Amino acid sequence: MPFGVVKLNDGTEIPAIAFGTGSALFRKDATEYVEQALETGFSHIDTAAIYGNEDTVAKGVRESGLNRSDLYITTKYDGGDIQSAVRTSLTKLDLKHIDLYLIHFPRLVEKNLETSWQEFEKIKEDGLAKSIGVSNFNLEQLQLLVKTAKIVPAVNQINFHPYNYASHKALLEYSAKHGIITEAYGSLTPITKTPGGPVDKPVAAAAKRLGASPVQVILKWVQQKGVVIVTTSSRKEHLTEYLAVADLPDLTDEEIAAIDEAGAKGPTSPMQKRNMAVKAFLTFAFLWFCFRVTWISSRLAVLLMSK
Repeated sequence: MPFGVVKLNDGTEIPAIAFGTGSALFRKDATEYVEQALETGFSHIDTAAIYGNEDTVAKGVRESGLNRSDLYITTKYDGGDIQSAVRTSLTKLDLKHIDLYLIHFPRLVEKNLETSWQEFEKIKEDGLAKSIGVSNFNLEQLQLLVKTAKIVPAVNQINFHPYNYASHKALLEYSAKHGIITEAYGSLTPITKTPGGPVDKPVAAAAKRLGASPVQVILKWVQQKGVVIVTTSSRKEHLTEYLAVADLPDLTDEEIAAIDEAGAKGPTSPMQKRNMAVKAFLTFAFLWFCFRVTWISSRLAVLLMSK
């Protein structure tokens, strides 16, 4: 069963999982990786002007042989004249329209947010993008934009994982109230960047019950939060692993609550890890010392008794 689609507030639909061409593919040739992702079963490709690979994304799409109607392409504005920027992206992507065009960072438009968003609205009205949205906007920034927007953003793409869920709850609730879909990048942070933290235990328990990997459990958690997943890998087996999440049974309410609760504690910091290692070493050293003292005492007792 495929991941399916999520309906946006403008009536269009977005695939519920995307292959991202940032991070490891930043400023690199993405051709073979985009082609591999599409062959594996992804239909949504997420890129950005600043990634420096829109042209090779286009090449990968062409070499896949898929029809444009079978694809969903997201790219992002990263500075300069907005109308010129979107046309440059369209040229590099070899497209007549973008499915989703995002403001990559709020700092790009913070001095003229209202007029900048009006330019985005014009992009949609002119048919250059089917949907428009934002990325990395916090609650206050999103509220400020919605206050003056004629067209409410369809999407807000943010860094989202169990360790920052608690801090994002108000943002997610506000987005849901206004029909703004949240997209997540960096969701595998508990595994790739902060392993050994509190989230590991409930994730491992759910993985054991489902016969799944911890990676799949975290992506399932994201999916069940109603959030669109943006993920990446250069390895086909990992892409297959990600797509297989759609076939997993849902996490139970208890499992989701356990992950939420563990995530709220925050990841284990490097300092905490060092302290834990030192504590473990000192505990071992103390136990070894006690053992040696006990052994020496017993030997002395034997020697004294033999005299």
